[in-house]
Amino acid sequence: MLFGGGGRGGWGSYWRGADEEELQVNMTWPLLRRVLAYAQPYRWQIVWMLVLILLTTGLGLLTPLIIRDLIDYTLPEADVERLNGLAVLLVLIPVVSGGLRVVQRKINSTVGEGVIYDLRVSLYTHLQKMSLRFFTNTKTGELMSRLNNDVVGAQTAISNTVVEIITNVVTVVATLAVMLAMEWRLTILGVAVLPLFIFIARRLGSRLRDIAREQMDHNARMNAMMNETLNISGALLVKLFGRRSNEVERFRERAALVRDNGVERAVVGSQFFVLVGLVGAMGTALVFWMGGHLVIQGVFTDGTIVAFAAYLTQLYGPLQALTNAPVAFAQSMVSFERVFEVIDLPLEIEEKSDAVALKEIHGQVVFDAVDFNYQVDPSLLLKDVVRHGRMDNVGAVLSGDDARRPEREGANGKDERSNRPSNYSQARDQALTDVSFTIEPGQLVALVGPSGAGKTTLTYLIPRLYDPTEGRILIDGYDLRDVMLDSLADHIGMVTQETYLFHDTIRTNLLYARLDATDAEVEAACRAANIHDFIMGLSNGYDTVVGERGYRLSGGEKQRIAIARVILKDPRILVLDEATSHLDSQSEALIQEALRTVQQGRTTIAIAHRLSTILAADLILVMDRGQVVERGTHDELLALDGLYAQLYQTQFTREQALP
Repeated sequence: MLFGGGGRGGWGSYWRGADEEELQVNMTWPLLRRVLAYAQPYRWQIVWMLVLILLTTGLGLLTPLIIRDLIDYTLPEADVERLNGLAVLLVLIPVVSGGLRVVQRKINSTVGEGVIYDLRVSLYTHLQKMSLRFFTNTKTGELMSRLNNDVVGAQTAISNTVVEIITNVVTVVATLAVMLAMEWRLTILGVAVLPLFIFIARRLGSRLRDIAREQMDHNARMNAMMNETLNISGALLVKLFGRRSNEVERFRERAALVRDNGVERAVVGSQFFVLVGLVGAMGTALVFWMGGHLVIQGVFTDGTIVAFAAYLTQLYGPLQALTNAPVAFAQSMVSFERVFEVIDLPLEIEEKSDAVALKEIHGQVVFDAVDFNYQVDPSLLLKDVVRHGRMDNVGAVLSGDDARRPEREGANGKDERSNRPSNYSQARDQALTDVSFTIEPGQLVALVGPSGAGKTTLTYLIPRLYDPTEGRILIDGYDLRDVMLDSLADHIGMVTQETYLFHDTIRTNLLYARLDATDAEVEAACRAANIHDFIMGLSNGYDTVVGERGYRLSGGEKQRIAIARVILKDPRILVLDEATSHLDSQSEALIQEALRTVQQGRTTIAIAHRLSTILAADLILVMDRGQVVERGTHDELLALDGLYAQLYQTQFTREQALP
């Protein structure tokens, strides 16, 4: 094990195990300074904690000296008064030391929890500022790992690792100093077994790490499977396809691997501690052997050798811990590095320092030569991180790996089953090209086009979920890049195809639109959305919990709650992606009536799924392959006999023919 010389401008720590696997962690001074900067507000608590460490260490060194005095002087001289005093000291020392340790632990936890609180809030705040592109290209599990596992790892570094290293260093130095002052020959003899500590730590410690890593990998696969099959959608799929016994058997296999690794880990761990105990016993035996000879020769007293044995016990534990300290410290610092990586990610959607707050607006929307592509700048995303034992390393949970995926691709890079390029996708990188149009206040504009034409992408640009690659978007003459984000959100309401509801009450989900809304305003919004009567028919009314993602409600019910939420927000500009194509006729009629209510007096941009929206539109924009290829009213576009006419014949005439 080496700690030092890790390259230009940094430290390196290496541990080479029995299988010659090398773990390298680089820690730079800027990283350490940044970590220390988070501890700066707690500097006085840290000072007091160091003082308490020194006091408790000093108190711990007194007990062997008292025992030596007891054996060498008090008992031979039959000094009862001195005996009583020493007995009282032997009780007071652990009492005072225990009290100091409680205070030290409180200060330690205050500092550790405080630093981690600051770090976690900084991380979450920064993630809230990231663009939608970041979230569409980042695994949720990875973000959860940064917020939980890595932050907890950083907390371990602050609360445990650093404190333990400092305590062990102080203990070793102080104990060695006292031992050398008492008898330097026995001290050298006692420390002579240190190479054996290092050897055992290198060999069995490496084996323990390998077993633990393998167990965590198996545990990750087991947990990932549980995550996939025990959520609502996974459980439903298992039941519908009758795969319960298959999944139970698959779980048995993965749980068995975890069990077997756990047994092996326990056995090797027991061997490790037995051998470490034997090495400690060897050191103690050597001291007693050599010390016994010196006592017989009259070099020093019986009490000295007993005190030495006690000091050896205090010395070997910290020495053993310090052999692993560099790697433990370096690995703890990696958690800080991973958290800082997120905090340092540049913001794609950034608010200018002189941004304008939109107050009252009329609702004019202008797209001026807008281009947009989905190409991702790697500097805006997280790096791939290999974490042993984390669920986010598992690529394909049910199959176990991605080995079967290449079988579907031929030598020419095509999917053999569909004869399409293996990377074929409707989601083109270049989603919008030279899109220009103007929507006047109060107008209803319908977006029409085939799937993948760029309609949803266009609507995402209006609330600035993305920024255009080229061109600009204006609201009442203000470029969106010059507007405060919160004020922009205040004036724009969206109802998307997939309605998301929190696992909470209906009331809480509605109040998310406006936290200060009264019960009367909430009910008025629900009446306008044709959902109030349904809610009142529930056993708990507005206090009914909707379940995970609103799963306890039907699609039409969730959609009407989403519309009520937008009505409660009362935005000036409304963006609708009407999700009525898969609903029953009654739900669809209720939603269409609610939409007509919410559109009144507002600028509305709607992705049209129904003929009624198209016929009511003041302007229809026909999109294809990211461009606006036609525009006009329904009659004007039919007269052109272009793409709109084709779409009308294939998608909307059937609806018109229905009674």
